[in-house]
Amino acid sequence: MRPLNRGTKVMNIIEKETGGKSYKAHKYSLNSSERPSVEYGVSEIIWKGRAETASHKTYINLNSFSKRLATIDDPILSFFLDGSRRVFKVDDIAYVKSGGRSVIYPVIAGQIGVGCCTRVKKKLVPTKLKREYVLSMPDIANADGKHGFWPATARKLSECEELKRLGIEFSTILEYKTSQNDDKKFEDRATACVQDRMIEREKELVVELVREGKLNQNNYLVKDGSLEYRPTKEDKSNREKYQKIKNNYNFVLGASKNFNPEVCEDTNGKPNPGFIADLPLYHRTPVAKYENPMLGDVKFAVWYIRLRDKSRTRTPFDGILKIEKMLVTEAEIENGIDSELVDLLSAHIVNERSPVCYGSDLRWANHIYPIYLVESYVKSRYLSAESFLHLF
Repeated sequence: MRPLNRGTKVMNIIEKETGGKSYKAHKYSLNSSERPSVEYGVSEIIWKGRAETASHKTYINLNSFSKRLATIDDPILSFFLDGSRRVFKVDDIAYVKSGGRSVIYPVIAGQIGVGCCTRVKKKLVPTKLKREYVLSMPDIANADGKHGFWPATARKLSECEELKRLGIEFSTILEYKTSQNDDKKFEDRATACVQDRMIEREKELVVELVREGKLNQNNYLVKDGSLEYRPTKEDKSNREKYQKIKNNYNFVLGASKNFNPEVCEDTNGKPNPGFIADLPLYHRTPVAKYENPMLGDVKFAVWYIRLRDKSRTRTPFDGILKIEKMLVTEAEIENGIDSELVDLLSAHIVNERSPVCYGSDLRWANHIYPIYLVESYVKSRYLSAESFLHLF
């Protein structure tokens, strides 16, 4: 094969290797605006009652406890993790289906970043970073279904002189389904593949921290977003490995800025989103146990903490964090988490709230400051949108 010249673009290679027809279409970002959202509607979550040792009937005040903890030099929230992705529609490409009909599909490119910072002498220090570039292509582009086709194509992309000059490699090409009978647009399916890839990188980073012995009862990790990871087929097929994956999250908390208040139940077991909306400042809700049939047999504890007075926010749910913890041990699953531990973790989270309304970030009220810093660190390592799109 003739070597590619310096001006060769990624789509020239994709067009050649997959036998498609590139239309050199308009390139644009698919990234959503950075604002907290409320996910109203029906949920698959099944509530299973209380998930803490104390039988609380109302809100728990954390104010005085958090003030006492503020004098401690070594809080147990030691590591903070955030995953991020930037996704772009970079082209339209046509493939001929059976019967000679040509169909056009979007080509999606993404930058993925997953970072972790740790607290050292009251300062946050970057400790881990995973960064990669990916493409998301329709499955029809590998018409013969050849094993190893996409890894080989990704290697050819990375051999391009333009990418070598910039020190960029495409780690993989993700395949999105074109034959699924649902209402999802191809762009959404492709973006979901990038999102799933980012989640896998997050899980790998947690495994590394556990393997290095860095997570324990005195050193918890707070991850931005939910812990509701959908198990892969490989996870489900090996029960011992699946349990080991769950054990990795024994000292991990998920802190979500976005959540569905409709799934919150009051002490009578009735849906009551107002119970969250009326949560007083520096208080938490009782801890509830739930499971999601879509996620296998994993059980979770969930509670909510208000970090900001609702009189100073735009909506009743701004300033509230949803906290998740996997129930790992048999004791936790049977009796719930020790309520004193819940109070300790919650009071520490109150102390991590952002000190100021920084910049133009509309999510400031829902941020804890260390997560904001990790997010800023990850995003600072991205290739600019203009430079990234120029590759195509």
